[in-house]
Amino acid sequence: MSGDHSHNEDQIDCGSRVNDSHKHKDKYKEKEHKHKDHKKDKEREKSKHGNSDYKDFSEKKHKEKEKMKHKDGSTDKYKDKHKEKRKEDKMRSLDGKIKKEKENGFASPQHFKSEPENDFYHSPKHDKSLKRERDDDNDSEFKSKKIKTENEKKPKKRKQDEDMKSKKTKKLKGEVTDGKKKAKKEPEEKWKWWEEERYTDGVKWKFLEHKGPVFAPPYEPLPSHVKFYYDGKQMKLSPEAEEVATFFAKMLDHEYTTKDIFRKNFFKDWRKEMTGEEKAIITDLKKCNFNEMSEYFKAQSEARKAMTKEDKLKIKEENERVLQEYGFCIMDNHKERIANFRIEPPGLFRGRGDHPKMGMLKRRIRPQDIIVNCSKDSKHPEPPPGTKWKEVRHDNKVTWLVSWTENIQGSIKYIMLNPSSRIKGEKDWQKYETARRLKKCVDRIRNQYREDWKSKEMRIRQRAVALYFIDKLALRAGNEKEEGETADTVGCCSLRVEHINLHPESDGQEYVVEFDFLGKDSIRYYNKVPVEKRVFKNLQLFMENKEPDDDLFDRLNTSILNKHLQELMDGLTAKVFRTYNASITLQQQLKELTNSEDNIPAKILSYNRANRAVAILCNHQRAPPKTFEKSMQNLQAKIDAKRDQLSDAKRELKSAKADAKVRKDEKSKKSVETKKKAVQRIEEQLMKLEVQATDREENKQIALGTSKLNYLDPRISVAWCKKWGIPVEKIYNKTQREKFAWAIDMADDDFEF
Repeated sequence: MSGDHSHNEDQIDCGSRVNDSHKHKDKYKEKEHKHKDHKKDKEREKSKHGNSDYKDFSEKKHKEKEKMKHKDGSTDKYKDKHKEKRKEDKMRSLDGKIKKEKENGFASPQHFKSEPENDFYHSPKHDKSLKRERDDDNDSEFKSKKIKTENEKKPKKRKQDEDMKSKKTKKLKGEVTDGKKKAKKEPEEKWKWWEEERYTDGVKWKFLEHKGPVFAPPYEPLPSHVKFYYDGKQMKLSPEAEEVATFFAKMLDHEYTTKDIFRKNFFKDWRKEMTGEEKAIITDLKKCNFNEMSEYFKAQSEARKAMTKEDKLKIKEENERVLQEYGFCIMDNHKERIANFRIEPPGLFRGRGDHPKMGMLKRRIRPQDIIVNCSKDSKHPEPPPGTKWKEVRHDNKVTWLVSWTENIQGSIKYIMLNPSSRIKGEKDWQKYETARRLKKCVDRIRNQYREDWKSKEMRIRQRAVALYFIDKLALRAGNEKEEGETADTVGCCSLRVEHINLHPESDGQEYVVEFDFLGKDSIRYYNKVPVEKRVFKNLQLFMENKEPDDDLFDRLNTSILNKHLQELMDGLTAKVFRTYNASITLQQQLKELTNSEDNIPAKILSYNRANRAVAILCNHQRAPPKTFEKSMQNLQAKIDAKRDQLSDAKRELKSAKADAKVRKDEKSKKSVETKKKAVQRIEEQLMKLEVQATDREENKQIALGTSKLNYLDPRISVAWCKKWGIPVEKIYNKTQREKFAWAIDMADDDFEF
């Protein structure tokens, strides 16, 4: 702060020298006085910030003084009148500043809490230490405080200086913005957490501060003109019953509401929210009429789409405000983005596939259901007025910020950090490094389980055959679960006899195993695979004297399998095989499919085909999008129009060539060249559209995103992009590039998984 006051004195001195340059004696005195003041300031700055801080500060101050020489119109008279007063202010503010720094210290968490949130997050760069981060932002911190102090103490006398400051601040902000733009283009300017040492002993963080979750807004009753009817008669529902009824009304056009299990579960939970009188009247869901409610919500949806730009902007600004307040946390002196800081509103549970609990009521989450996790020395999140948290923890060996237990399946839900955060990035990096370590010993492990097929112990044979399927078919291991609690989904270890059929010969192949079961998210896994003879014989042995609903591997579970894998390689689990096989398949497919002579769209098609091979291996299926047929029709219309355009362009080119033969002048030759370029441009556009159509058609039932984001080492994709000159933006969108910043930075074009 003292540095800023002396800076203003220097500005006034500069102005005096410009206006009274003919007064040599005064000029000499001013220089002498300025030299003394500058020397004092220099000593104070050295004592406060150290030489490196002072150097940055003085250089910035010197630049600003040079700019102010031509702007400041103050006189010696003005300077003499106020010099003493400014000296006193300067000394008082310096003492206060030093005292405050002694009390708090720059590195203490208390310093962060006392500062405004924006000041704390100011630095565009994330450096390895707080010291460096403070050096970068030193001047701007002082400047913002100085303006605030002057506004409080001298609003009239400093108006001119304040205007000057605001101009400079704008300029400085522009420089920072430019810096941020450069940071996006140059990854080396970002916080490279992957180059720092990682915590040991399971510690995930040392300081964690956040604002807690954003709760769903309270229920707003329906307008009086929106009616509910039972058995053809209008009926007024209680607020609790009405809210649950609106959940069903919003889904009225969805196929879920036609399913018996959904309707049964909904009606059962809805009746729990009704009053005694409502229960007595409403006894049959078929007699309920939700049509007016449904139309009301459709009208609301249309109204939102038809909003003016101003209204949309207001909503956007409010969302941004909430994001800035709740969407970030401070973890170990870095601002980190929170992924899902909003608590999910109440509604009806859907689940995947034919989930036995679909249609049940997801209850509203309240503060008393919430466990908050933060560091002891942080400012703890405040619950809404009149409420309390269930618990406040300080566990730095977990990565979640907030947790609660949902009522449908009793599972624990979490608020976690964004995928682009250090914690999530480290976890991904470690996952792929473990898979790379498996590559070195996978041949030894494969030889081992082949030997185990001949073991005298049935449990070892079962373990070896299950591991063969996990390795060869990228099956999930499967986890034990209680009967009827979730959908009837299985993995390799939980397969039942009814899930496989054995064919000594099928479709010209020997020893074929036919799989048919529901995997994760109730997605059907169907596959006919030829296997080795000994595997086939073992399966026949495992199925002897068993009923269809008996376990195929009755002496094996996931825990037993993973314990065995840990003995083979440190950190190895059944899941690592899935990651390894997915990544190695992508790398092999990219080598086979990429043609060096192809243009960028064709190379991207090759990448998607390689990705699709992985998605098929991992059984990442999806239902074709509802709008698929319409979007394909629109795309085909574009292709047809482009073909017509190409025909016209070729006709024009032919005509131009004929004209050029007759005229033989420069103008006609140029016309031919122009027409040629037009034809080439349209041909490229047509090819791009045709590639796009092929890509969409091939991927309509395959989910490429799951494997790309969770199973494929991103360094393979980045290296492929760098090798073939493909912009990374063509493979990963902005959010994905933030998630995989570590991979984009460290992978060269010769990276091998």
